[in-house]
Amino acid sequence: MIKVSGGGFVVSLFSQGLQLMLYGMGTVVVFLTTLVLATRLMSVLLSRFSGPEPTGDSLPSQPSLPSPSGAHLGRSVDPRVLAAVTAAVHTHRATRN
Repeated sequence: MIKVSGGGFVVSLFSQGLQLMLYGMGTVVVFLTTLVLATRLMSVLLSRFSGPEPTGDSLPSQPSLPSPSGAHLGRSVDPRVLAAVTAAVHTHRATRN
């Protein structure tokens, strides 16, 4: 296809570049279309075979933080034990720094 004489070389080179560009753009369009279709197919399959989405009522509630008095256990903590634990934590934090 390459012609050496005159301006035919430039025209042939230009047409080859145009053909290559169209081939590349066509390849990209086909790839992206295939990607979109595959994504939609996976979305349909996942929505069909997965269970129902959880609603606000069916979500587990977050547990509340325990109270220092131990009331969440249904019994009270001995104030001496609480004082001892508090002192131990305070001493640990003081010596760690």
